[in-house]
Amino acid sequence: MGFTEDIKKLAERLAGIKNQITTEEATKMSLILPFFQLLGYDVFNPSEFCPEFTADVGIKKGEKVDYAILRGGQPVILIEAKAVSKKLDRHSSQLFRYFVTTQAKFAILTNGIHYKFYTDLDEPNKMDKDPFMEFHLTEIRDGQIPQIEKFHKKHLDVEEILDTASVLKYNTLFKKIIGQQIDNPSSDFVKLFLQPFYKGAKTQSVIEKFKPILKSAIKEYINETINDKIKFALDSASAVPADDERIATEEEWESVTLVKDILSPVIAPKDVSHKQTGSYLAILYKNNVRRWICRIYLYSVQKALILPDENKKEIKHPISCVADIQNYASEIISSARRYTETQKPKNTEYLHTKWGTYEMPDPYSVQLKRGPRKELKEIKVQK
Repeated sequence: MGFTEDIKKLAERLAGIKNQITTEEATKMSLILPFFQLLGYDVFNPSEFCPEFTADVGIKKGEKVDYAILRGGQPVILIEAKAVSKKLDRHSSQLFRYFVTTQAKFAILTNGIHYKFYTDLDEPNKMDKDPFMEFHLTEIRDGQIPQIEKFHKKHLDVEEILDTASVLKYNTLFKKIIGQQIDNPSSDFVKLFLQPFYKGAKTQSVIEKFKPILKSAIKEYINETINDKIKFALDSASAVPADDERIATEEEWESVTLVKDILSPVIAPKDVSHKQTGSYLAILYKNNVRRWICRIYLYSVQKALILPDENKKEIKHPISCVADIQNYASEIISSARRYTETQKPKNTEYLHTKWGTYEMPDPYSVQLKRGPRKELKEIKVQK
């Protein structure tokens, strides 16, 4: 069983028992330790997973953090645990104090279900106010699982995680703000949408008038986007891909959907397929690996879109995100048209006679070469 299946199975089990847990100690034993066991740590080995780790703060001695994950005797990750019934909003200050006094690069605040991961992006050796990753274990999303797996003992690479932490942090903050604006658009948010087309004074009464309209429009857009993805899934249902061709991440899903949208004027969605390899996602015409439209590299440090020229020579276009693929829409369409334009069959043969030159497509070519001259003359296909 892989990590994804393991964590989903754990989440399902924890959802079933969390309401039976009432104390912080029970939370640690029943919810928190199983999670870190899943991440590969020996939670009963104090040289690796140390309980009650001492983190002296200033003149206060003997301050202890609930757990510390150690490497070479030094803390790498600090873990502060709260009872499952507690909300985490007001408890980060305690962890903040511990973080400053140790060499740890990461801090985790959790109640066994809700997890917040912190580091020091804003100021070295000083824990950020906002977490760079946050999730509820019982509501885990597929796109979050690869980020959680980076904290597995066998994968833990501090520098690699720090490289992606900034993106994750602002991604989380942006999504939180977007959610707030969808539920209750602010005046500035409404003004932003009014700016391109509303020329009058943007008074408070005007803003209040447009708030419900904007809120409704955003929700309709989201619903339409979801419906488009459902339609895409249904269009693809008739040809379920093999395991190594399944879309595994949200980025891959967005890539395939975007390319299908770009190609929709020239190719039916059912004729655009994909194949997932170890290093890239190939977009194919009619599931033919020799008829690849483009290749998308999402798994390396530098994302890229590869397009073939007329001689199938690969042309690399660096991209920073999936949305950048749209910048090469015309090139993607041109690539696809090489396969959709009417072409003469490869096995077409030509017969030269005194009456003219004739095109002899299958199934006649073999038969006509062997037949008498009068048969060749009678079955003229094209002059």
